Amino acid sequence: MVGVSDGDTITVLDAGRTQHVVRVGGIDAPERKQPFGSAAKEALSSMVFDRRVEARCWKRDRYGREICSVLVGARDVGLEMIRAGYAWHYKEFEREQNAEDRAMYAQTEADARSARRGLWREPGAIPPWAWRKERRAP
Repeated sequence: MVGVSDGDTITVLDAGRTQHVVRVGGIDAPERKQPFGSAAKEALSSMVFDRRVEARCWKRDRYGREICSVLVGARDVGLEMIRAGYAWHYKEFEREQNAEDRAMYAQTEADARSARRGLWREPGAIPPWAWRKERRAP
């Protein structure tokens, strides 16, 4: 793992020393300029920086990033980001997840919300997809 761009995007080196920009699948973390954006980036960094990660990728997004489940050992990084309250389960793309992961991510978000962890401490937390859409509006 060589870099963390934000709370859901990392850059990794493969065995051939080729860099890959990886978007953690199943989650959407606050944008850098959003409340909790910096905290989400720090949380992701603490999980992956300077560690060996396994990226199980299934597609590329429109920005060329590889969409992947990211594991550190047996830990699912996306699930851990949701559990800590630093990411939403990205429902728009949940159909890309297998049924078990989809259910686990949804339940983990509900648990984080009810425990008021991370961004759920703030009333009216704005999901990143809504925040981005608001910024694009004329």
